[in-house]
Amino acid sequence: MSSTRFRTVTWDDPTPTRVLGASRSGLELMRAIARGELPPPPVARLLGMELRRVEEGRATFALAPAEEQLNPLGTVHGGIVSTILDSAMGCAVHTTLPAGMTYTTLELKVNFVRPVLLGSGPVVAEGVVAHRGGTVATAEARLVREDDGKLVAHATSTLLLMAAAGRAAHAA
Repeated sequence: MSSTRFRTVTWDDPTPTRVLGASRSGLELMRAIARGELPPPPVARLLGMELRRVEEGRATFALAPAEEQLNPLGTVHGGIVSTILDSAMGCAVHTTLPAGMTYTTLELKVNFVRPVLLGSGPVVAEGVVAHRGGTVATAEARLVREDDGKLVAHATSTLLLMAAAGRAAHAA
């Protein structure tokens, strides 16, 4: 017999952060979010991800496993694990971008080493830029259990760097 559970998710309008982000470097924007001066993006609130640390070329997120993240096997869904890794790598690359530039993930490769369980405590993802070119960047990330440092998953990503929407029209 199942027992229905409910969850309410709240978030801030992402528009002001996006608008401010167009005039700030990626590092300035990420630092403002980490300090709580700007709200985290809606996906971070939805999944319960916390931006813990940010510096140029590096970003660290934490996530506490929760029941609503579970797959039918009783482990945190691989898509959630992939999302925190993708976020860490994308934000690490974002810290290297000047104002007016943005990025999108072109490729994501994740290796799952061990499951994330409800009782395993928070996991921490650290993303690091491996290469930052003019139009393409690559990054790596590791997801570890916070309590014992055991590796849960690791990933690589290729990202496309481009002018933020609205900037290309001014350049043309």
